Amino acid sequence: MAIEVKIPPMGESINSGVLAKWHVKDGDMVKKDQALFELETDKITSEGTAESAGKISLKVEAGAEVKIGQVVASIDTAASAPAPGAATPAAAPTKEAAPTPAASPAKDVSSPAVRRLAAETGVDPATVAGTGKAGRVTKGDMLAAEPATTPAAPSAPANPPSAIRNPQSAAPATSSAARQTRRKMSPLRQKIAQRLVSAQHEAAMLTTFNEVDMSGVMALRAKYQDDFVKKNGVKLGFMSFFVKAVVHALKEVPAINAQIDGDTLVENNYYDIGVAVSTDRGLMVPVVKNCDTLGMADVEKQIALAATKARDGKITLADLEGGVFTITNGGTFGSLLSTPIINPPQSAILGMHSINERPMAVNGQVVIRPMMYIALSYDHRVVDGKQAVTFLVKVKQAIEDPTRLILGI
Repeated sequence: MAIEVKIPPMGESINSGVLAKWHVKDGDMVKKDQALFELETDKITSEGTAESAGKISLKVEAGAEVKIGQVVASIDTAASAPAPGAATPAAAPTKEAAPTPAASPAKDVSSPAVRRLAAETGVDPATVAGTGKAGRVTKGDMLAAEPATTPAAPSAPANPPSAIRNPQSAAPATSSAARQTRRKMSPLRQKIAQRLVSAQHEAAMLTTFNEVDMSGVMALRAKYQDDFVKKNGVKLGFMSFFVKAVVHALKEVPAINAQIDGDTLVENNYYDIGVAVSTDRGLMVPVVKNCDTLGMADVEKQIALAATKARDGKITLADLEGGVFTITNGGTFGSLLSTPIINPPQSAILGMHSINERPMAVNGQVVIRPMMYIALSYDHRVVDGKQAVTFLVKVKQAIEDPTRLILGI
């Protein structure tokens, strides 16, 4: 019995994608639930799996555009893999092959590669001893014969005038293929590019900056990290502090938690926070839902789960939808300062950066503190400058005094 392998539904807004990669070869024996292919769409990348075990027959090449519901392979469930150690039937005896008649010297039996080399080097294949079948001249024969039969080029002067006038002319020529690599952008990469350009064109985007002393958070993590891991099975990271600080600031400055829908201003009264995750397929922003009701451990677990799904290509549309605000951390790659781009239709995004020790003036004394620059990019059509600055100050205060997050002040 043959079972069809179809492109699974991905959500109402996705009608097609690109079958980017097959994880199996035509004729392979596959197991039930084994990953078969990788599908890229303009929103997510996901894997298709086998519904049953059997022998697979591929019907679509990797890189082809496919529709939702399209049959891309079939699995013969009646086929089974040979038992381990089973003897392979001996091949039937064959008659001795009759000798192949020698090629007529008057007729060209030359391969395209031999003819090309003959045209490039001037070597006549008729003068080359062939080592191929029936004495046929091979590409290797031509290459071996080239030094002996190609006339030596006249020696050039040590310092030709052209080389003196233009030193670059003396450099060896390099083919364009060696200088560049060209490949088609994936649907996901194209969609990311479109959204980023659209965000800059459609929003009145502005960025405000501040700096945060990370001493308090770092001391808290150092003091309670071991106990936190033992109890919750996950590390206490910086991101959970920033998620909770953002929720606190959104409640204090609700204008940031609003967005434009046509000619209507929509104010959100929930706190689903997107956390940008870098993957080899591009940037994705899984959303941690109801962050106002989650504890620090729950936030860390949700972030870790979302990041793993994103990097493993198992993210779903439900994981990416509904965010009201986004946090991105360029500091993981060493970024000192940046102006993050808004994730539409949201009205603001917070950028975290690397932590660096710097001399700071504290109570009239110069001290060394671990400092981080933070940036808030916002849509000036929705958010006024005062509101943006106030929001960023609230985040700064919550991070510099983590007790505020516990007491809710």
